Amino acid sequence: MARATPLEKVRNIGIMAHIDAGKTTTSERILYYCGESHKLGEVHDGAATMDFMVQEQERGITIGSAATTAFWRDHQITVIDTPGHVDFTAEVERSLRVLDGAVALFCAVGGVQPQTEQVWRQSERYEVPKVAFVNKMDRIGADFFHVVDSVRSTLKSNPVPLVIPVGKEENFKGVVNLLTMKAVYFDEATQGLTVIEEDVPDNLKEEAGRWRENLIEKIAETDDELLEKFFDGEELTLEELIPAIRKATIERKIVPVLCGTAFKNKGVQVLLDAIVDYLPSPLDVSHICGFPSAHETEADEKTITRLPEDTEPFCGLAFKIVADKHMGKMVYVRVYSGVLEMGATVWNSTREQQQRIGRIVRMHANKQEAIDRAHTGDIVAIVGLSRTRTGDTICTRDNPILLETIEFPTPVISISIKPASRNDSEKLMAGLQTLSDEDPTFIVTTDEETEETIISGMGELHLEVIVDRLKREFGVEAEVGRPEVAYRETPTISVHGDFKHAKQSGGRGQYGHVYLRVEPQEPGKGFAFVNEV
Repeated sequence: MARATPLEKVRNIGIMAHIDAGKTTTSERILYYCGESHKLGEVHDGAATMDFMVQEQERGITIGSAATTAFWRDHQITVIDTPGHVDFTAEVERSLRVLDGAVALFCAVGGVQPQTEQVWRQSERYEVPKVAFVNKMDRIGADFFHVVDSVRSTLKSNPVPLVIPVGKEENFKGVVNLLTMKAVYFDEATQGLTVIEEDVPDNLKEEAGRWRENLIEKIAETDDELLEKFFDGEELTLEELIPAIRKATIERKIVPVLCGTAFKNKGVQVLLDAIVDYLPSPLDVSHICGFPSAHETEADEKTITRLPEDTEPFCGLAFKIVADKHMGKMVYVRVYSGVLEMGATVWNSTREQQQRIGRIVRMHANKQEAIDRAHTGDIVAIVGLSRTRTGDTICTRDNPILLETIEFPTPVISISIKPASRNDSEKLMAGLQTLSDEDPTFIVTTDEETEETIISGMGELHLEVIVDRLKREFGVEAEVGRPEVAYRETPTISVHGDFKHAKQSGGRGQYGHVYLRVEPQEPGKGFAFVNEV
């Protein structure tokens, strides 16, 4: 069966930013303008579609990355809304590993913030092309051009504004599209659904002309033919500029910059156009490179190449695991090549195990849409892969391949945990096991010296959410200790001493003579007892 949307019209994108830059609000507007939701859900009301966890609604922050699929201009856009809090950086890591492009959000007041730098580095590690969106242009202190400068200086990138704002702070009305040289406004009466194009206001014509020249110059620098035309003084047409911007964005030579205010419903349609026009499809991300799986050959270090096409053998990467109370264990998979059908048998080349596909669903936040098959480029959730873990490769047994797995940061904080009553003991261990399967940065261990159960995570908020989920989802009341740093001391110099014990109280008496020398070992050697009697 042929795919519904051609592969060149598929976009898999993530929204990444520092906490409170407006990621979830922007995701809500994308769903609204694409017709996927008919009411605007707000984060501060706990009604956002993408923040469906109770802990997210109570705290007003994103904790887990949520995926949904929408359509804009006949293009299929799978959007993953990622957390901005540093404690949940693993969610950003695994999302960026499987995405083709990203929207980097910046607060118009805060600009480049600490977590912005972290997620930017993560995206650069996976070579993800980006479009920047300067949000919250309606806030006091908003400065679009300052944010553009800080992206250039702090993130060492090449930002190219495609729009400039019309007004700012409470007077922010819309944007000037530098490609068409038209002012674009968003009707407040229809919550921004009606987009109005007008001539550029007189007071902005000179500035808009200057920034359009900057745009053309930056694009011409990335293309020899356009550079020749530019030096010859010829005008570059829209038909030449859009493909050139797309090519330069995919090659990560530039970062197109847009602006707006998602909360006030301004600028999001222009962002959607940019996602479609400039971010890559699975076809643009070249071929997939993997390695022969261990059972095939251990000595041979050759790589295997797969093209992103439905006709190729199936391979995909499991990047997220969720325990659903109705569906059981669901594994999120990015399909890199081939077609995956419901009921098919697949090979987990990481663990060398055969497993059967129970159901395939397309996710809309926490709602599922059952589908019969997943095509190349799709991001779906699969029921039935009970022994699959985050980072595993699934493929066909006849054509095994091993994709590069996902590396997660090491946990930084640990606390002890114990059940509040003896009846909760089994439920506690089952809950901890399920949560550690979901989250690779949540580790459960047993301290051999104290015989305590120790849970480790990325921060106090991370562990607080884990304990809250144990109570709500697994019905476990648990007592937790205070975070402590475990350390041992070691001598820095060699010392010695002796002690003579002599005690006579009738009979044979007691006598002992101990000579003890303590000296430091080489770093990493541990403890050694040497008897030199």
